Amino acid sequence: MTTPRTEHLVLPGVLTAGQAAATVRGILAVQREDGAIPWFRGHHLDPWDHVEAAMALDAAGEHEAAERAYLWLARHQLADGSWYAAYADGAHDDVTDPGRETNFVAYTAVGVWHHYLSTGDDTFLDRMWPVVYAAIEFVLRMQQPGGQIGWKREDDGTATADALLTGSSSIHHALCCALAIAEQREEPQPDWELAVGALRHAIRRHPERFLDKDRYSMDWYYPVLGGALTGVEAKERIEADWDRFVVPGLGVRCVVPNPWVTGGESAELALTLWSVGESDRALDVLQSIQHLRDGETGLYWTGYVFEDDAIWPRELTTWTAGSLLLAVAALGGHEPTCTVFSPDRLPKGLDPDCCD
Repeated sequence: MTTPRTEHLVLPGVLTAGQAAATVRGILAVQREDGAIPWFRGHHLDPWDHVEAAMALDAAGEHEAAERAYLWLARHQLADGSWYAAYADGAHDDVTDPGRETNFVAYTAVGVWHHYLSTGDDTFLDRMWPVVYAAIEFVLRMQQPGGQIGWKREDDGTATADALLTGSSSIHHALCCALAIAEQREEPQPDWELAVGALRHAIRRHPERFLDKDRYSMDWYYPVLGGALTGVEAKERIEADWDRFVVPGLGVRCVVPNPWVTGGESAELALTLWSVGESDRALDVLQSIQHLRDGETGLYWTGYVFEDDAIWPRELTTWTAGSLLLAVAALGGHEPTCTVFSPDRLPKGLDPDCCD
């Protein structure tokens, strides 16, 4: 196993160089030989969290391991451009959820663009372009007339038209990264530009087009993290529900009013805060979740029930560690991570915000 590059992953009160290296080794220890990165060994892999962990590996300079993760996706992509929602322990032939969730499928574009920016590997981009293209086309076949993206397609082919704000916001980010890939390859995709503009308009102006999941913190910050809300609107959204979701000194609630803070949501909020220029508050949030760190593995517990002083569930998940490393990488100035999560550095598509 190589020694991870951690100079940009050192953050006071969050990670020392040794701790960062341990966290990276913790993710690598879970990764299978075929490249799959399940939540932890014995649990399932979902494509979104698999990509999140791979992006963290790239942020630490583990490019070969990250590439193996993306090639796992390339080998096991379904004929319609999608992947199943869950695979037992990352085994491609042991599907535990045969649904195909649109935000899971789209997120591949984010990881592929991040890997290319991290490596400059044109051969990799050539290999993955058909994968990204097919994935985005699958997702856009689920776009509704109002711009929002239907949540999933069942294994029998039934499409779910209901849209999730968090999922659609993540897809907005993925579409922007897919457009960046298309620009790099000089293969314009005007239909994608129209699609991302219509999706952004729905997120910004039409909350009624999405299922009501207002209790979930991800619905609070994801329109900002996904780049659909920027500038003053983004900061106003963060301020509006800050006290509702943030538990000082402990992290971010996953769902209100439950007394449960989670590492993944907290790290994603920190990344969101960084993206709107709130680096000091981002650091505070990351410092507040160090009680979730497992000193033995370098990984992080999924969550903590503070009324009971209990770690729950008893899971050390690769995606929680991955989200923390990506937030630290952004704060540390890792250029590929900064580019991928900065709304002003990605293509925006055509925005029909002037019309309803």
